Amino acid sequence: MATYSTKLFGESNSTDYRMYFFSSCGPISPFHDIPLHHTTPNVFNMVVEIPRWTNAKMEICKEEFMNPIKQDVKKGKLRFVNNVFPHKGYIWNYGALPQTYEDPSHVDANTQAKGDNDPIDVCEIGNKIFPSGSVIQVKVLGILAMIDEGETDWKVIAINIQDPLAEKLNDIGDVEKLMPGFLDATREWFRNYKVPTGKPKNTFGFDEQYKGRVGPDFLECPSVYLDVFVSFLRLSLGLCT
Repeated sequence: MATYSTKLFGESNSTDYRMYFFSSCGPISPFHDIPLHHTTPNVFNMVVEIPRWTNAKMEICKEEFMNPIKQDVKKGKLRFVNNVFPHKGYIWNYGALPQTYEDPSHVDANTQAKGDNDPIDVCEIGNKIFPSGSVIQVKVLGILAMIDEGETDWKVIAINIQDPLAEKLNDIGDVEKLMPGFLDATREWFRNYKVPTGKPKNTFGFDEQYKGRVGPDFLECPSVYLDVFVSFLRLSLGLCT
């Protein structure tokens, strides 16, 4: 299995901060060069951008060479997410699936809304707090269709395959059984986290229900990953407008 390292440039909490990724072959892009799929079925690579309980809005920068992780800036100011009572910062390890892209020129068939111009987001719900830049293997449990200011913004729910709960969590329904209330808390966090900045509450597709990995939702959940992977390939080939 490939291993990755990172190198930091600039001070944290500054506009100069950058985290670059490396493999044994040299510098790589976490967006383009880390594979989406692991060798194990239903296991994906995840790039952790934001550790749990932190507020700095860190993200893979698609626009810069080699796509480092940097802190997002809006109107010249570093972005920090507001706390959503009673939580502190992000309530999961938050990051992205590499080699995925939510195409802003493509209307998603599930949500009837265009993509948000970013990789697909992942909420890793295990016990360990991972530092920014970690590349971990996660088991996908389900997905939430968030609509953010008219754009599709899928939220994948997943767990680190090394987590003690990983063997017991195989679908979204298992999360409610073993972590009661956590899925509701996740939905409400995403609904309200932009309200303190003056933005409206976010909405959700599928009647606000999570889509699982198995059962009647099986065909819907994997189709999302295929869709965003195809969009990534189109972006890489310069076919996205």
